[in-house]
Amino acid sequence: MVPTSSFHTLSEDGAPTPESDTLGSYQYVKSSTTTTRTRERLRNAEDELKRLRYNLELQMAIASDSRHHVESLHYERPLAFLPTMPDVDERIRELKFNELQAKREAPRRSNAGLFKAICSTDLLFLIDTTGSMSPYIEAAKKQVRSIVNDIKATFLDEADVRMAIVGYKDHCDSPNIQFLDFTSSADQVLSFLHILRATGGADAPEDVLGGLHKALNANWKYKSKCIVHIADAPPHGRTSHNLGDQADNYPNPGSEPHGLQLAPLIDLMIQRQINYSLLRINHSTDLMAYKIFKAYAAASADCTLLPTNTYYDKTNSYSSGPKRSLRGGLLMHEAELGATYAALRNLVVRTVTSAVTGTAARYLSRANKPDSKLAIIEEDEDSVPQVEDSSPQWNTPNWFDETISLNGFCPDVTVHGAHTLDNMMAHDDHITMSVLDLTIHKRRQPFAQGGLRLASYARTAASTNRYVVKSSKRDSSQLAELVEGMRCQALCKLFALEFNALLGNQHSIDFIVTACFKGKSEESPGDTCISLEPFIEGNYVKYNNNAGYVNEDITDESNRAAQAFSHFTFERSRGRFLVCDLQGVGELLTDPVVHTSDPDRFLLSPTNFGEEGFKFFFASHKCNDVCSQLGLMSTASTFMSGTCVFKESWPSLAETVCCSNKLCGKILHRASGKILGNLPGYIWCDLCWPQLEGTVVNIRCTAAAPTPYHEFAASKFFYESQGRATPRRCFKHREEVRARAKAGKNGVAAACITVADEKLWGTLKPATGKSVDE
Repeated sequence: MVPTSSFHTLSEDGAPTPESDTLGSYQYVKSSTTTTRTRERLRNAEDELKRLRYNLELQMAIASDSRHHVESLHYERPLAFLPTMPDVDERIRELKFNELQAKREAPRRSNAGLFKAICSTDLLFLIDTTGSMSPYIEAAKKQVRSIVNDIKATFLDEADVRMAIVGYKDHCDSPNIQFLDFTSSADQVLSFLHILRATGGADAPEDVLGGLHKALNANWKYKSKCIVHIADAPPHGRTSHNLGDQADNYPNPGSEPHGLQLAPLIDLMIQRQINYSLLRINHSTDLMAYKIFKAYAAASADCTLLPTNTYYDKTNSYSSGPKRSLRGGLLMHEAELGATYAALRNLVVRTVTSAVTGTAARYLSRANKPDSKLAIIEEDEDSVPQVEDSSPQWNTPNWFDETISLNGFCPDVTVHGAHTLDNMMAHDDHITMSVLDLTIHKRRQPFAQGGLRLASYARTAASTNRYVVKSSKRDSSQLAELVEGMRCQALCKLFALEFNALLGNQHSIDFIVTACFKGKSEESPGDTCISLEPFIEGNYVKYNNNAGYVNEDITDESNRAAQAFSHFTFERSRGRFLVCDLQGVGELLTDPVVHTSDPDRFLLSPTNFGEEGFKFFFASHKCNDVCSQLGLMSTASTFMSGTCVFKESWPSLAETVCCSNKLCGKILHRASGKILGNLPGYIWCDLCWPQLEGTVVNIRCTAAAPTPYHEFAASKFFYESQGRATPRRCFKHREEVRARAKAGKNGVAAACITVADEKLWGTLKPATGKSVDE
């Protein structure tokens, strides 16, 4: 039994009171004496109450549908173009119940300590200690304490940093290798550096391979592993330098006293997931750097070779060039140290920060996959479908070779007011759903794939808009998981509405609308779960991710706005949400991640790291001019200390709206939206607007005899944009059916939306010039 005193109602504006947690349609008041176990019992009781209600209502709906079936022998279903309220309500209730079940069955993940586990770093300095290297050894001595402190400060003083040093000379020197294994003591590192002397060396190459071999056998411990190599000479062997055989005492690869070669050592570094950074002093190491670049690039690492490297032009054959996507999560980085050894500190800290970001991408993507495999690298090649790389043929008949009839949902993002965002932040129930029925034409072969999903081109029956269908590679994907992602994206769009208004529409951050469906394909048996979203055309950019990565390669306004937007969402929500993993074309974004302070929000999202995700963000975020313009007050230090101060006043949304096409939802300035005559309450973007008139047809009314033959006009695009089938009856006969429904003859109430009747569409000439027999 749930005590009635544990619940209370919403405030007058529908928003939950600040001191309460929403549980379904009720709210449980927090108190200092409420234990975790009591709250869990209350949740279980509420879940059971919802289940019983659902079963009862479902039985009533089935009985009602039986009565309706008998009635339908005499006349057509009410509003044939639109589901009746029992259909809509039943589907929404079923969806909520499925979401509830999925959340109850979802494993509870603990993210505690995740940030520290990822950011704690093993940093090994691999240093040439021959005669020419004295200034750099002295620089390391002076800066080692600052380097350790800077790394710890970067990671909010939560990360552990262990350091090791390998000093190497040449084979003729004694000692040839000097080694300090990993230690957390900066004093030990400093003491070891003081015993290093820049002496020795014979021919031009040095014993780089002996130093690498020693480094690989150090006592590595943490997930983030990094070698920082400071050198002004290459290894022995003609395949690792272009100095000529006369400059090398061991020109034949493998002929040196250790019998070592560069390629196997690089393979071991990659196998052990060690990030590598070369701080170059001159061109003698260029070929060595290029060899390492090639090996790391083949392992899908994030590789950077200096433009001044002699072999830089050869990197163009590797994917898109020297800078690759963060697929594998490993880092290979060449930086210019030159004679400016004072830059050592900054270069090392940047190297470690980048290495940690890559480690987070690799480790967290692997941890969140059910089979713990890092797709696409580790997937069975036979299980990876082929993707086509040809351009889409949007207007070619029969190019879309699969048709799917779908039933699904999309968020009501077109309706918003002064409290909409606050309500959405309060509880998922305030992110309301619309029911959609749709037929799509899809390209069977995907054009892209990720670790878990396939992407295919698609069109709808009545629109020229271009879409992407995303489907799961695994049969276990649940509709509830797709709906949660859809709710996340809807919340992000509302954040964007306020962000844009606050900046006077100087920036137009927007998120595409995602709809999710279950449906049957004509070509394959069984139901399929998919999501449908607008196709984004243009140069696709990733601005940040959910584990601290920040795109520093571009400095345009879209990038600055994206970084500031993430910060804004944290501040606007008063530390409850943080939107990140921002990616898209310009300021039109897709597939965001929402970190939450409430562990019960967006529970089905494995990319939601909670407050640990906040730490990843603040560890790498640097406020820019957009943050200043917004007046954001929260900082990394105040967040870590628990004393965040937030801005209190936020803008009105009066001038900002969304396109009324539920599959578009583009954010518009009210003055730029298009409104059609007698169709109040709807506003359209430039892409959707012309399709209203362009798809007007005359339809034969299917009202039962003795009604005389007659036609009415309707816009197919309008009804499709609302997720409804084009009506089969004229407005007059639909009104008659609606009146009968209200009178209770069929035992149900009809669904109500504002519709455009033939008086409106009839003023427009059908695009085809012909009647359509529906």
